Amino acid sequence: MTADLESEAPGWDAIDKALNTIYPGVEPYHLATMLKWRLGGPDPLDGVSIYDRGDHWHYVSYGMSELYEKESDDPDESGWGFEFTFRAARRDGETEPPRWAVGLLQNLGRYVFTTGNVFGRGHYMDLNGPISLDNPQTRLCYVGFALDPELGEIATPHGSLAFLQVIGLTEAEYDAAQAWSATSLFGVLSEALPLLVTDIDRSCTLDAPAVAAAVAQGIARDGSSSSSSYVTQLDWTGERIVLGAHAAPRIATALKGRLPFGRPLTVFSSDRELTFEPGDALARTETDAGLTVTVPAGLLGPLADALTPMAGVTTVASGLSVEIVPTEIRDEDGNVLYIVGSPT
Repeated sequence: MTADLESEAPGWDAIDKALNTIYPGVEPYHLATMLKWRLGGPDPLDGVSIYDRGDHWHYVSYGMSELYEKESDDPDESGWGFEFTFRAARRDGETEPPRWAVGLLQNLGRYVFTTGNVFGRGHYMDLNGPISLDNPQTRLCYVGFALDPELGEIATPHGSLAFLQVIGLTEAEYDAAQAWSATSLFGVLSEALPLLVTDIDRSCTLDAPAVAAAVAQGIARDGSSSSSSYVTQLDWTGERIVLGAHAAPRIATALKGRLPFGRPLTVFSSDRELTFEPGDALARTETDAGLTVTVPAGLLGPLADALTPMAGVTTVASGLSVEIVPTEIRDEDGNVLYIVGSPT
């Protein structure tokens, strides 16, 4: 950016000041957006700066907070309240930071801007595909979010913001985040992955017996901290609950981490809300707010077993059945990439 533009961007200046404490005098790679979102462009981030750390690249976004003027009504937070960071392991022979990571951050920002769903520390997300399309064989198809261990949080003239680090996860790590706590999981993973650097070529950390044992002990001790889960397919009619095949196993994992600990789980879509709660006898209560199903301990196993990634109907008990319907996985343009749960 030019000096004149910087003087008109106090939010941008605050981010630069925080980065200068870690990278004093270092000029980063900077990839700027040609046509900004507020001017009708497709990319929500005005730019991404990238720092060479030797063994990895450190990416920092500009655009999730208020860079120029205060526009939101919340005086305490700047914009969405965070900027993304990401740490990509440096591959052999790599002399420039990979562009796929910038695309990842732009896509995550686009999701927030278009849906209004805000990320926070301890959150996690299914990417519905590899974290990098440059490496379709990678096991990292999910992400989690933690406070950047070096940048933390800062105050800006437009309110506070957190530097939210995006972390690539395998399927088993993603399942563990649901069954336990993503924040607790990241504490264990940080011992194997210093600074929680994302290496698209890595194996799953839970393949190591010591890591798997620590995570299993945490799940058994604490249960799941996730009280709710968003799904795109949710309905019910009479005694039958309808869920999509893609989300069903995730709901099963969450139920097993919540109900045995006396905690309810709420599953919600854009227009429906279903709450499972522990109790002594099977019951269902429907109100204008949604449906509540009381699940006794003896039915938790059969209910979880019915939540499979394959289309079909399962009778869990008299008064409760589950229908799993296929889920279409689409790209950002709406094209169907593949179908989960199709019986054919």
